[in-house]
Amino acid sequence: MIALASAFGLVLAVELPDKTLVATLVLTTRFRAWPVFAGVCAAFALQCVIAVAFGSMLTLLPDALVSVLVAVMFGIGSFMLLREGFREGDEAGEDASRSGPTQLSFLRSALTSFGVLFAAEWGDASQLATAGLVARIGNPVAVGMGAFVALVSVAGLAVFLGAKIRSRIRPKLIQRVAGFVFAGFAVFALAQLMW
Repeated sequence: MIALASAFGLVLAVELPDKTLVATLVLTTRFRAWPVFAGVCAAFALQCVIAVAFGSMLTLLPDALVSVLVAVMFGIGSFMLLREGFREGDEAGEDASRSGPTQLSFLRSALTSFGVLFAAEWGDASQLATAGLVARIGNPVAVGMGAFVALVSVAGLAVFLGAKIRSRIRPKLIQRVAGFVFAGFAVFALAQLMW
């Protein structure tokens, strides 16, 4: 249960201000909500399987090497989040299309959403966090489920609340906090080498 809760909390915090939230918001303005949600959830499921498989492979390595690799993954995630959080630019993000949702087929809308989010998640902080947690905690099923539920929760917020959620949160602040949390995890993983 701890592995599931840890993965859920960490991935949720990382994904709220992430580009995947913005991409889902934009997709929802262009296509009907249910196909977007289905496509996004399928992309997240596949990306979680990939991250869990990578993290599980890491558990086969010696503990010292795993600690270094986990520290590197969290360090990369921290860098990505802090870079985005401190980047100059509009806090509200890109404006969505002014026109209403396009009436494409369910399958075409879902496949478009799947492709956009599957590509956006490669090397994402949440994918690195999922792999790192599997390598550190073990229990790949619980970590994968926690990460997937967090990703689906964020997708649900983006789809059902649309642009309203962007006006209520400060993505840059959340990215900064998550970046410092990732940096702390990287330091903790390196500190375990000394114990």
